[in-house]
Amino acid sequence: MEDIKLLETIEKYLTGEMSAQERELFDVIRKNTPEIDQIVVEHSMFLHHMDTYAKRRHFTKLTEKTFQNLLAAGEWTLDKALPSKAKMIQLWNKYKKVTAIAASVGGFIALTTSAIMMYFSPSLNGNQLLQLSKAIEVIKKNQQVQGHLLNEVKSKVPENAKLISGGSGFLIDPKGFIITNSHVLKGNGAIVINNLGEELNANIIFADKDLDLALLKIEDKDFSAPPSIPFSIRKKMTDLGEEIFTLGYPRNDNDIVYGKGYLSAQTGFEGDSSSFQIQISANPGYSGAPLFNDKGELIGIISTRQKLTEGVAFAIKSNKIIDLIASVKKNDEKSEIKLKISKGNHTNNANRKDQISKFKPYIFSVRSYN
Repeated sequence: MEDIKLLETIEKYLTGEMSAQERELFDVIRKNTPEIDQIVVEHSMFLHHMDTYAKRRHFTKLTEKTFQNLLAAGEWTLDKALPSKAKMIQLWNKYKKVTAIAASVGGFIALTTSAIMMYFSPSLNGNQLLQLSKAIEVIKKNQQVQGHLLNEVKSKVPENAKLISGGSGFLIDPKGFIITNSHVLKGNGAIVINNLGEELNANIIFADKDLDLALLKIEDKDFSAPPSIPFSIRKKMTDLGEEIFTLGYPRNDNDIVYGKGYLSAQTGFEGDSSSFQIQISANPGYSGAPLFNDKGELIGIISTRQKLTEGVAFAIKSNKIIDLIASVKKNDEKSEIKLKISKGNHTNNANRKDQISKFKPYIFSVRSYN
């Protein structure tokens, strides 16, 4: 397919001009051809930027037109002497409404222009990303709806504490050490919930905001430590186009959810080398969810998604877990924390259903409270 025809096809796809059958066929092409998928993502962003620029041009013309109208309505010219004080008062009384409207329009334009400048500012490009922790509003709503149920099952959230944020996490050590995103832990305390709906107390051991990773440890008499971890951490480069899948808790009913996709870029947002770009449907609550390849190897931790493009998400590379552990030791040289990261993989030859079945007990819903 020639470049021009390809761009024309992509534009029809993004503007909704394709038939349902054509769109379904193109979705298959995107999935099987990462190069075309990347072009779709980039062209979508380009069209959005062009639309924003056109709106800014419109506001500029509106400003100029308003200014010219005010000049035309005046009763003096630049080469005339200033009118008397009485004349000035009469002019003010006559045109103060027009001036107020112009000031309001000008203020609105200034605010809009500032917002556009903030949007395109490289230092604020994070505004284009959405963290995938559960929103505060969602947690509060869930408390109101199911608060009586939490009390009935004797929730381990302290009585006067309030849930603030939530996400997902996974065991990396049988002794109860859990990895999640640091942005999931907006409170100073945490509990985790397993796939059976059982709440367990957990301590926040360490959070690294630069890596956006955090380490928790289950400290609960009801926790039964497993003999080993069924998946290994992949340290080598993951191939472009490789199929991936995840297990996490994007819902409020503590039901674990399976999602699948593929790796669409070796780097993350704006070339971030510490993360991958993945093509997958990722909803709030997936922050901290593990990302696996077909062999059942842990290759990343889901963290964010792009706001403007459907299905484009980002995952921190799994080797950053090693950096997090190094940060823990560096932060507290006397720390007695000894993590035993699994090197064996027990699901290499297993089918997907068996992999999911074996991994589910090691994936947790994480809730943070104050």
